[in-house]
Amino acid sequence: MIEGKTDTGFMYKVSEENLDNYELLEALGEVEENPLVISKVVNLLLGKKQTEKMKDHVRSKNGIVSSEKMTEELKSIFESVNKAKNS
Repeated sequence: MIEGKTDTGFMYKVSEENLDNYELLEALGEVEENPLVISKVVNLLLGKKQTEKMKDHVRSKNGIVSSEKMTEELKSIFESVNKAKNS
């Protein structure tokens, strides 16, 4: 299990099993062609519970979940996970 915190303070846990999920790899490969797949990537990486927590973390005062902020959080998580795996 890899635990960390994004630049904005979102605490997450990513299991080794989720990181080794071939469907996650497929979804990541599709993101460039179809950015809508990003929601699938988040769910495959974090699971439904943490995905909801991350959405609440970036939710605006008006109740909007910014796709840009979700993408930034996801990038931050992947950067931290890569550093943790390489250390």
